[in-house]
Amino acid sequence: MSYHNPYTPPRKSATFDDYTLAEIRRAAATGIYDIRGAGTKRKVPHFDDLLFLGASISRYPLEGYREKCDTSVVLGARYAKKPIVLKTPITIAGMSFGALSGNAKEALGRGATIAGTSTTTGDGGMTDEERGHSQTLVYQYLPSRYGMNPKDLRRADAIEIVVGQGAKPGGGGMLLGQKISDRVANMRNLPKGIDQRSACRHPDWTGPDDLEIKIMELREITDWEKPIYVKVGGARPYYDTALAVKAGADVVVLDGMQGGTAATQDVFIENVGMPTLACIRPAVQALQDLGMHRKVQLIISGGIRSGADVAKALALGADAVAIGTAALVAIGDNDPHWEEEYQKLGTTAGAYDDWHEGKDPAGITTQDPELSKRLDPVAAGRRLANYLKVMTLEAQTIARACGKNHLHNLEPEDLVALTLEASAMAQVPLAGTSWIPGKGGF
Repeated sequence: MSYHNPYTPPRKSATFDDYTLAEIRRAAATGIYDIRGAGTKRKVPHFDDLLFLGASISRYPLEGYREKCDTSVVLGARYAKKPIVLKTPITIAGMSFGALSGNAKEALGRGATIAGTSTTTGDGGMTDEERGHSQTLVYQYLPSRYGMNPKDLRRADAIEIVVGQGAKPGGGGMLLGQKISDRVANMRNLPKGIDQRSACRHPDWTGPDDLEIKIMELREITDWEKPIYVKVGGARPYYDTALAVKAGADVVVLDGMQGGTAATQDVFIENVGMPTLACIRPAVQALQDLGMHRKVQLIISGGIRSGADVAKALALGADAVAIGTAALVAIGDNDPHWEEEYQKLGTTAGAYDDWHEGKDPAGITTQDPELSKRLDPVAAGRRLANYLKVMTLEAQTIARACGKNHLHNLEPEDLVALTLEASAMAQVPLAGTSWIPGKGGF
């Protein structure tokens, strides 16, 4: 006979929590796995677990109003005749027309141009609006080849060969039929309204030797003018970075599991890949071992939100960062202004992730013409530019406090970690000690 203690409240399982129980019931009722957008929602070690050591007696800070702290970055000078020169090391990540509305893509281009940085096409090709409003545009070359043509390769300022993405390394993309409008279907040569799945690997090469041939083909098509990026998801960053460099990449883009996706399996987003923080140091080590650090640039993406995140990524050895989800929030995504309509969709502002359904009240992750009209690309572009400006100023403020006259002069020695996990991943000392797990010290 069991006895219930009236003084003890019922206990729920930490393993079988409310979300897990709901997912089991949903799977049992529907027989299909859950698909959603956005990146991982689980808590993983991140930049918040690092702190900067500002200057005091042992270091000399810079005076913010009188002493310069440079933020510029050059990307792709290894082989390209026309490397990219940006005013800020914060770039806009690839997000497709299809996943996003035309107005959203235009807004990203406008904002990036005002801020003096680059934006990226994403899967599905290049739109005239995006090209027209982006001073510096990177063209993504994906396994799907949707919308790909040599004309647009030549119209771009750089080419990014996408091998993997942080939210789904090893997996292909999805764009469900709700978002395959007439224009999207025409650009991708697909039937309207039919679910589309992108391949998980390129159809014409299988390994690093073939990647080298593909990079050479793209250089020939573009007369060796355009920098060639290679983007990989955070899985085996040391070897993937080393192989990309040996294949001839000018820039390596490394995307951690906090990076977003238009749509893929929830189980994939939450259980495949590595945190962004765990990816940076192995990639930098690969570049250093090859004697290519700062010669081949490293762009880090996946969960970048503030100037502090930017400064920490650069201190760990990156040359630049890319933002995706944060850029969408800046132009109006998940805005509480639309809370009532988010609730009608069964969610709330800040949690909406059903991007594949194409019902975004903010007019950003949709192809519905009436919803898309809600986003003013001019005003949204200004908001993005303001956000990029603030992030850049925040990173400058931290760099000056550490005595640096360029963001790229930040270094691991300027950082300490708050947790054992972050210390081991970032390879910086645990705060108050000189100890890095696995490396000795005290």
